[in-house]
Amino acid sequence: MNVDPPAPQPLQPGEMPPSSASDPFSPDGQATNWRFNPEYQKLVDLWQQALPLLESLTGSLDRAYQMARSRDVWDAPVAERYVQDMTEWKNRLDMYRQSVLTAISDLAADTPRWIPTASTAPHAYN
Repeated sequence: MNVDPPAPQPLQPGEMPPSSASDPFSPDGQATNWRFNPEYQKLVDLWQQALPLLESLTGSLDRAYQMARSRDVWDAPVAERYVQDMTEWKNRLDMYRQSVLTAISDLAADTPRWIPTASTAPHAYN
């Protein structure tokens, strides 16, 4: 069985953005304010939606596979063929799961968790 790639981490209670420092390259030289990246949050939500569905599919196929292997369910020459087919389905589902979770994980690794805000002062009409 393959190990799942690292999941994108949601914003933790009490987590602080990067320390705000004066940026010498900014036009006004003001300190940078940060906010949690909404694009990163979408990846966190996507992971949390996809993982239970993939777990459910894997569990359903595992139960059917165990029943197909059991001689209590059937003892027919055709049973071996069903076991081979289910083994192939399990392998394909494992590859699918790995590719979906790896795609999300890789995208999350390339997406910054925190992004600078455009303005340091609140405005009434944004």
